[in-house]
Amino acid sequence: MFQVQFHTTRPATTAHLAQTMTLLSLTSAELQQQIEAELASNPALELVEKHHCPVCHRPLASSGICPICSRPTTESMEEPVVFISPRDDFYTHSDRSAEDFPDEPISPVFDDLPTYVLKQIAADLAPGQRAIAAYLLTHLDDDGFLTTSLFEVARYLHVPVAQVEAVRQMIQRADPVGVGSDNPREALLVQLDVLQEQKTVPDLAWKIVSEGMDLLSRHQLGDLAKKLDASQSRVQQAARFITENLNPFPGRAHWGDVRQPSGAAEQVYHQPDIIISHLNGDENNPLVVEIIMPLAGMLRVNPMYKQALTQTTADTRENMRNDLEKASLFIKCLQQRNHTMQRMMFRLVMLQRDYILRGEKHLKPFTRARLSEELEVHESTISRAVSGKSVQLPSRRIVPLSSFFDRSLNVRTILKNFINEETRPLSDSELAELLSEQGFSVARRTVAKYRAMEGILPAHLRHAN
Repeated sequence: MFQVQFHTTRPATTAHLAQTMTLLSLTSAELQQQIEAELASNPALELVEKHHCPVCHRPLASSGICPICSRPTTESMEEPVVFISPRDDFYTHSDRSAEDFPDEPISPVFDDLPTYVLKQIAADLAPGQRAIAAYLLTHLDDDGFLTTSLFEVARYLHVPVAQVEAVRQMIQRADPVGVGSDNPREALLVQLDVLQEQKTVPDLAWKIVSEGMDLLSRHQLGDLAKKLDASQSRVQQAARFITENLNPFPGRAHWGDVRQPSGAAEQVYHQPDIIISHLNGDENNPLVVEIIMPLAGMLRVNPMYKQALTQTTADTRENMRNDLEKASLFIKCLQQRNHTMQRMMFRLVMLQRDYILRGEKHLKPFTRARLSEELEVHESTISRAVSGKSVQLPSRRIVPLSSFFDRSLNVRTILKNFINEETRPLSDSELAELLSEQGFSVARRTVAKYRAMEGILPAHLRHAN
């Protein structure tokens, strides 16, 4: 009996999880498109046009937020109020009228890394490979490396590992080359393979990357030559080629100053997915977190369609039953998405309150993995909930939600301040010492990496203020 129950409940559970994860990865604009598509394709799903709260389903005025869900539940100033808010309410209720947003020059919007890569390989993907590519690209960290194994991807999507590897190879050979690799060494080897098709690559380059990167990073070329049993001139030639042509962190090349024109230091967002403000606009009140739900009405299973099921013929009954199950599943998955977003944002805002109110210097180091442990969910759930979404801070500045996990953001902000205030160009070693005095133990090469990420020239190319 247990076996029968297992086989009958697992498909529904798997479908619920898969659809919830899909909805969780969508931005509010993408979610709106998905809801409209479901309404258009499933007659069993119905939208009640009257304004209702997306969570408690209380009827609301023609504009405005839910007075119950948006009410503080405790007297603590530290705990935020987190609730789901219809997008129409965000754009129409009085304290956020159009006058609050002065006209600004139109800013270019840059694709994030997953979107940029997907656009390049989309035409070459077979229908069965699209879901694999989307899954892999939403599991990249800031350096462009995979945060999950190919085996885990294959098990989650129920496809052979070889099929996942084939898609991963397509991603690795897109621009920036090497993205989707497991580590810097693998990324460099992929870059060498691609470069070989365009130019002459020193034969020793592959061996240095595979066996001698530790010595190369310390500039110990003599020891490297002995280890590889090669002449020092050959080693120097290969080392020069590696440093001039390869990038161990391919993801960083995407959003630095490579494709963006000067002055475009960060992606521009116009419609946030989450709005953080003070209750009633008073800075002495708790923070309010509105998770935008692009739906002013209420989704439900069509009662007329459900009633018609009992009156239809056997030929159409099965199709109608499937429509009802899909409609019910979609509503449940949407509710689960909202619940997960609420739990995640409550913890994040509690943790990063100083960053939200006082700026990037006050960002606390925190990882997606640690948050997933605290919320007792899989790390991929957090990655999907964060991916592509943006947050409007109380200052009205809009930032990526991923910035809440940027472990280097506060260090980079302080580094920029040091360089802006320098009376003479400071070397990376001197900057590392200044950061150490501020309590940040950062190596010289890490300073160089952060400086490159911010588009700042090395000392010998900078002019003193």
